Amino acid sequence: MIRINLLPFRAARRKENIRRQVSVFVLMIVFLLLGMAYYTIHFDKKMDRIRSEISGVKTQIALYKEKADKVTRIKKNLAVLEQKLDIVKTLELKRREPVDLLDAMTSLVISKRMWLTSLKTGASTVTLHGIAFDNKTVADFMIRLQESQLFTNVDLKNLKMKKIDKTLQMKEFELICQKTVPNIKDKPGNVIK
Repeated sequence: MIRINLLPFRAARRKENIRRQVSVFVLMIVFLLLGMAYYTIHFDKKMDRIRSEISGVKTQIALYKEKADKVTRIKKNLAVLEQKLDIVKTLELKRREPVDLLDAMTSLVISKRMWLTSLKTGASTVTLHGIAFDNKTVADFMIRLQESQLFTNVDLKNLKMKKIDKTLQMKEFELICQKTVPNIKDKPGNVIK
């Protein structure tokens, strides 16, 4: 019988299997290191790109912040100018108010039956002092004031008899009226926008 010694072949096979396993292990480690290097380089590039975008956004924020501050200053200046214009409009309306009030009084006074002796204006009230021939004249004058668009709440504060001469007796009166809020109309000289 022929005997074949397979021991060297098995030992060679074992060495070959060990070499193959070691080379597969080394190749896996090399591929793992290459993969890790690729991901590291990829994420580093991504991080650099994100950092550059962040710095770009920060420069834009600084630029827009300057513009926003400028817009805020302009809005504040505009608000101040609008307040000044409102004051000018108010002064312009108030400038004509005494003239309009006296003009209205000349048309509201009952001619040859009564006379105004004083007229005092406040922020929202007008106080009138005058004399009239009788109570009916004072009442008619109060009705005229109430029906005019210049006054509301016409109140008779005081009414008393006053002797002018020995034969002439007149009625002395005091009226308090509330001014109405004037409508802003386009009048010559008014600045309206």
